[in-house]
Amino acid sequence: MARQVTLFLFTFSLGSVIGQVSYTISEELPKGSLIGSIAHDLGLEAQRFISGKARIYTRDGSEYVELSRERGLLLVRERIDRETLCKQTTPCALHFQIILENPMEFYTVTIQIADINDNAPVFKKNEVVFKISESAAIGATFVLEKAVDLDVGINSVRGYELQPTNNFALKLYDNQPDKNVEMVLQRHLDREKEEQINLVLTAVDGGEPQMSGTMLIVITVIDVNDNAPVFTQKTYKATVTENSPRGTVVVTVTASDADQGSNSKITYSITSRNDDESRIFDINKENGEVMLTGNLDFEESRNYQLNLVASDDGGLTDSSKLIVDVQDTNDNTPEINIMSKSNVIPENADLNTVVTMINIEDRDAGENGKVHCYTNQNIPFMLKSSTSNFYSLVTDSELDRESASEYNITVTCSDEGVPSLSSSVTLTLQISDVNDNAPVFERSTYEAYIVENNKPGVSIYTVKATDADWNQNARVSYILEDSSINGVPVSSYVSVSADSGVIHAVRSFDYEQIKDFQFCVKAQDGGSPPLSSNVTVKILIQDQND
Repeated sequence: MARQVTLFLFTFSLGSVIGQVSYTISEELPKGSLIGSIAHDLGLEAQRFISGKARIYTRDGSEYVELSRERGLLLVRERIDRETLCKQTTPCALHFQIILENPMEFYTVTIQIADINDNAPVFKKNEVVFKISESAAIGATFVLEKAVDLDVGINSVRGYELQPTNNFALKLYDNQPDKNVEMVLQRHLDREKEEQINLVLTAVDGGEPQMSGTMLIVITVIDVNDNAPVFTQKTYKATVTENSPRGTVVVTVTASDADQGSNSKITYSITSRNDDESRIFDINKENGEVMLTGNLDFEESRNYQLNLVASDDGGLTDSSKLIVDVQDTNDNTPEINIMSKSNVIPENADLNTVVTMINIEDRDAGENGKVHCYTNQNIPFMLKSSTSNFYSLVTDSELDRESASEYNITVTCSDEGVPSLSSSVTLTLQISDVNDNAPVFERSTYEAYIVENNKPGVSIYTVKATDADWNQNARVSYILEDSSINGVPVSSYVSVSADSGVIHAVRSFDYEQIKDFQFCVKAQDGGSPPLSSNVTVKILIQDQND
């Protein structure tokens, strides 16, 4: 199944559209199953997904969801096992963004993974052995290992059954799943009549169909130990920092037993531990010191709850609970993730043009996880924060390719921990040319001399203009402006080479008829539209003794 839950859209001044949409699907759906029509739910045309090169952006590289750009659909890419993905964490969800370009837009998508009943309750041990004195009092309790069901909610463990019920009954705590399962003695034991009792503990879940798991309880009845150990506290609490070394003592628990001799010797243990707790904590069975045997990571788990048992040699027990809170240290640098970026931008780009979109993540908590980002100085760009942990790099002043054709922009992000941790990334941005510079002649006017009786076609002078633009925008052509000299077109006197600017005489000049004349030459670049400038050229005819 798949259903849309919520949709929010926001528009910001930067030109970006930001929205949120949420779906809920069951785990274990086959590959290719429909999650939702993302284009329809965002109010977008499917063609927009194609023209905007829509794609999924996710920081952790999730492989479970794919986007059908042509149909605007979200599909299951790989089978999703909620227990592998989230373990016991609820709710379980995938988070990612849909990125579109031209213009840049991004939408946040959340997919809630609903649990199905695909795991049966499992006991860590197939068999547990108790040694219980025949003098144990009615009402004596014995802590049993709880079953573990990887499913959550109604699909997790919902009840226990103990068979047979001749001597013992179960003590359960309604609506308190963190409490132990306890076996309560309800009829006196008689070792002489029954030295060993075998019971079966069955755990059932609340799923449909219902699933179950069993554990064998072997009880050996022994003589005369009529006092159980008693912990000094029913709940112990301790705090430890995540960088504490192995061997650190977290807390020391204590229990006492009113019996004497071997019946008063207490052994401490931790029960119902999952793999992480077994790897990280252990207890000295002789003195009750709970110590670290592995590494703590605040970002993986912020607290632990351990079930403690004090046992005497007669098999009587008492239980207690230890809650360990893990304190954060600043051990994670901010992560800078480029969501989308432009490599080239024209020099006439408008102010506040979005160049790059960045996502920042810091796994630490509190002040250690607060991040501020900034860029290097003296560049025409700035960072703007659109929402929490999202930044846009935008232009904040005019660009001029002729002054700077490339920028190396360094984005640095620092957290507020002590000492502060930071990371940076350098973005290279090319500035493309626009035709914003006209050709400029080397001189404001030119004068050239030619001796009369010259041959037609002889070179008289060369004019030169340069253009600060680039490539085609800087390619200069020279044009003789239309004018007349004594009623005759100037083109009858001179010509100008379009490529080189060389001025040639079209005719032979006679000093006795014309002593000088002037005309204009235009320099025009190859831009669109072209830019140009003019210069005046004066030709002086020199006399010969003819």
